[in-house]
Amino acid sequence: MTDVTMGRRRLLQMFGLSATATTAAVLQADPVLAATLGYDERTGVSPVDYRAPTGLAKDTDAKRTALDWIGAHEGAITRLSDEVWEHAELSLREWNSSLATARLLKANGFDIAWGPAGFPTAFVATYGNGGPGGPVLGFNAEYDALPGLSQKKGAGSHDPLAYNYDAYGPSYGAGHGDAHNTLGAGGTAAAIATAHAIRTHGLNATVKLFGSAGEEQLVGKAYAVKAGVYDGLDAFLDWHPFNVTMPFWNTTSALVSATFTFLGASGHGGSPLGNKSGLDGALLMATMSEYLREKNVAASGRFHYAVINGGGAPNVTPDMCSIWFFVREGSPARARVLYDKIVACAQAAAQASQTRLVHKFHSATWNLLANKAGAELLNDNMQQIGAPKFTDADHALAKAVQKSLGKPETGMPTELTPLTPPAASYTGGLSTDTADISWQAPTAVLLAAAYPTGIPNHNWGVTATAATNIGHQALLSAARYLAAAAVDLIEQPDRLAAMQEEFKDRTEGVAWASMIPDGTQPPLYQPPAAFLRETGQSWPPPGVTWPVPQVVATEQLGTTGPALPPVT
Repeated sequence: MTDVTMGRRRLLQMFGLSATATTAAVLQADPVLAATLGYDERTGVSPVDYRAPTGLAKDTDAKRTALDWIGAHEGAITRLSDEVWEHAELSLREWNSSLATARLLKANGFDIAWGPAGFPTAFVATYGNGGPGGPVLGFNAEYDALPGLSQKKGAGSHDPLAYNYDAYGPSYGAGHGDAHNTLGAGGTAAAIATAHAIRTHGLNATVKLFGSAGEEQLVGKAYAVKAGVYDGLDAFLDWHPFNVTMPFWNTTSALVSATFTFLGASGHGGSPLGNKSGLDGALLMATMSEYLREKNVAASGRFHYAVINGGGAPNVTPDMCSIWFFVREGSPARARVLYDKIVACAQAAAQASQTRLVHKFHSATWNLLANKAGAELLNDNMQQIGAPKFTDADHALAKAVQKSLGKPETGMPTELTPLTPPAASYTGGLSTDTADISWQAPTAVLLAAAYPTGIPNHNWGVTATAATNIGHQALLSAARYLAAAAVDLIEQPDRLAAMQEEFKDRTEGVAWASMIPDGTQPPLYQPPAAFLRETGQSWPPPGVTWPVPQVVATEQLGTTGPALPPVT
């Protein structure tokens, strides 16, 4: 049996389809899968025979200028990363982190426009040489941290930097467990280095750096793309910290984010009759959703949740409890099907717990549209520039983290991971709101090793290395790879044309439409007055209702029936 036949069979199995179905029928029914998983097979790309092309990346004066700028400004670039790591600000509240990023861009000749799509900590930084007709290239900066992932930098065992004492429920502070401090600094450095090459050599091009709010909640770009913020790009270049270094030529999961709040009537836990528990509603929903997994979730599907406010003491029945769900699948259509099943669980849980359900849709994003031509251009530049260089101390730290987490003590990767085509089957995984951008313009993405091999992102081990030389080498390497590819796209119009032609072929027959319903107000937080003054913004943004209407439990206490005469 051929590898292609096996790939088709795995494709059908991963999406929960019978072996009697055909790949063509599946892809015809879901054009998004055809554009992602089906495209490479349709164009004759075989994981067995594929060899990455060489000779795409050119050594030019402009490229050397961009790379030299990064080398000469390593201190400023890594200081930005470390400052953002220290702030460790949660999604949509990145007040200091966004300001620090924008200041470095402004100091290097970029114009800053704050608040696109109504997000106060988002911005668009633009540099152009004023010439008409040149390509418009986009770069990405994210800077939000994650809750509960605080960790001292350089510590090889779990040692939170911010520990919140509570006699009944201690917790950890926020931390950069996805290394977005390095992501933002690396993207910013690449944009500035490219702009420096444009300025020095009189190239005709425009660079845009998009400061993105709330990526960890899959919010900022999803709303911004819907609002047209990313319109007009000829190509988009991005990277993400990871535990290997390689171009990313694959798809991701589409995602829907929503909370379900159950409202009841509070009372004493010692006299519970008649109380209506919001926590009961949330736990019932979680339990019912778990029964979906065997028969209603394909291998490409995922859902997971967190209880947000489950009550403050066991002797108070909570009259409000929210449970936050992420629902992931291989395409928007498949994500919607699974999401509807989750919603049905919420409705049944409210009925069973005698509570009132308030369902709040937060955000949704498509799966990533890969670009083979873009990945190959990145790969050739990465091969020429080389892998990140780690010291003996870096490897020692990486091995300490690996030992603490029960992983093989191999240290940091010393080589680039070869470029290979995506597997024929998709078994689900991570999501990114960069995905919506990838359906607007050809998008090239790479990964760079910012934390040890074998360690997952969203872990304290990532926070531990993200502000050390390990994180620094990852972001500096990523900046070089992205800037070098950007200069190639400017100086070699045929490389840009190849990305654009592939994008056109992949998206033929696919009509992108935001998964966010019209009129949905994004989750927002009111900025500090000083932030508004420095960025020149006013509050609330146009079209935003503020304050947000309160969600309050107004339910009546329950009863066990009419009072009965005493038994004598």
